[in-house]
Amino acid sequence: MTRHFLRDDDITPAEQSEILDLAAELKKDRWADKSLAGPKTVAVIFDKSSTRTRVSFAVGIADLGGSPLIISTANSQLGGKETPADTARVLERQVAAIVWRTYAQAGLEEISKGTTVPVVNALSDDFHPCQLLADLLTIREHKGELKGLTLSFFGDGASNMAHSYVLAGVTAGMHVRVASPEDYAPREDIVADADRIAAQTGGSVTLLTDPLEAAAGADVIVTDTWVSMGKEEEKLARLRDLGQYKVTQETMSVADSEAIFIHCLPADRGYEVDAEVIDGPQSVIWDEAENRLHAQKALLVWLLRQG
Repeated sequence: MTRHFLRDDDITPAEQSEILDLAAELKKDRWADKSLAGPKTVAVIFDKSSTRTRVSFAVGIADLGGSPLIISTANSQLGGKETPADTARVLERQVAAIVWRTYAQAGLEEISKGTTVPVVNALSDDFHPCQLLADLLTIREHKGELKGLTLSFFGDGASNMAHSYVLAGVTAGMHVRVASPEDYAPREDIVADADRIAAQTGGSVTLLTDPLEAAAGADVIVTDTWVSMGKEEEKLARLRDLGQYKVTQETMSVADSEAIFIHCLPADRGYEVDAEVIDGPQSVIWDEAENRLHAQKALLVWLLRQG
């Protein structure tokens, strides 16, 4: 059966750990796996602009012996004259996998139905699961075992990043705190899904409005841009609503003394996080950015092995 990775809970806790183990192995020996030798081609489709996703997938596919085919929807029929399902039927006869950075989660779900090659969510409005694999790899490198750690997210709790932290975090057995205004809380159905997973893994999800309460004793402090692509017209309102959730030196001082700071980037310095935190000794954002490469290579290898 073809496996897809459309949201963080498409993999079990054991599978998540397996992918992270493989990522660590591939990081140690970057050229060890040639699952895409041929070269096989992977279609990497972009509706949204990108730096880290584009580079890490293109380089990673090449590392695995394959050829990345970068497609812009602005220069293709996808989303115009052709449905995602029809595009998938064309691509699956020529490529080994499909990676799509898009807006609506529904498009990813449609393109995956009946498709005989793996489909990977490289970002949607609802989730960013590839980023979370990289983040978990980074946290594991710096903190050791993931299970039992407390991760605190600050800002827009209804964002794709917050949703993925909630799901991926509890899948790893972590305690995830989301600090946000009530109007920016994570979707109830996603929290419910996370609670079901947490009951099996020993993790938890806690929604808070007090940022310092959320930071207290945390092992990992994380935030994301307050103004995601497609929401630029909301910038002033978001800066007003989310201002107290900026990650500052005070935030870090309340967290565990050995806490680390992560951010998926790009960061709006001075808005959701102070530059002193980004450039400070507890920041591991550059390791995190590099780990997109290793985590996504591991994901592709793992998905191809499932077929």
